[in-house]
Amino acid sequence: MTRIAFLDVPVDLLDLEQTVARAEAAMASRTPIRHVALNVAKLVKLGRDPLLAADVRESDIVGIDGMGIAWALRLFGLGHVERVPGVDLMEALMAHCARTGRRPYVLGARQDALEAAMAEACRRYPGLEFAGARNGYFTRDDEPGIVAAIRESGADCLFVAMPTPHKERFLASHAGQLGVPFVMGVGGSIDVMAGKVSRAPGWMQKAGLEWFHRLLQEPRKMAWRYVSTNSLFALILAGLVLRGRNPVRRLDDPEGERHRELT
Repeated sequence: MTRIAFLDVPVDLLDLEQTVARAEAAMASRTPIRHVALNVAKLVKLGRDPLLAADVRESDIVGIDGMGIAWALRLFGLGHVERVPGVDLMEALMAHCARTGRRPYVLGARQDALEAAMAEACRRYPGLEFAGARNGYFTRDDEPGIVAAIRESGADCLFVAMPTPHKERFLASHAGQLGVPFVMGVGGSIDVMAGKVSRAPGWMQKAGLEWFHRLLQEPRKMAWRYVSTNSLFALILAGLVLRGRNPVRRLDDPEGERHRELT
């Protein structure tokens, strides 16, 4: 695995198959791994939220969830960089669990969406058995009991379906107590599996226009997010290009060599 820093944020260059393999290795050895998905909105938020920045930087795998991140890395010379959407990874892991007898636990979303998503997952992946589930409506005082329930379930992987920064904070605060080998935040992926939110057609996903599809579905919710974060991200990249600066470096290189060492 190659870990780089992009704008001083760690990023792991893994495709979907490699990420699933890392998850299976963790489940087989019961060695904890915390995965976080990085997109443009989250990257921009890191600059304003030191706690979120720490939660992301301390994760074991920082995957490329947003096409904007993949495009930016290509812009600065990394060639082909594969995006691994969180919903794709969650579905691939559920399929893997069905094949291998691993049992996932789901925390988050509304109760109706959670039940619908679990039923759909069992329909898609025959043999899938959940270790347990809990909706995302709870208080800080409820967390110790939830953590204990997850630990006692013996789950092999945990999907936390809560918004940023809540899912990152929950996992950073409790990952060491959960007893689950592979944990990751999945945001609204449970709503997608439940059929509450539709995904963009395949051609839009490949073209990097999935954000536009979501904007059309939830304009009031998503418009300000995209305007505020995507515009700022574009300005940051433009400034770097104009100054001739490359924001990509290898994290395992003590000399801090730039992207040319990756090729």
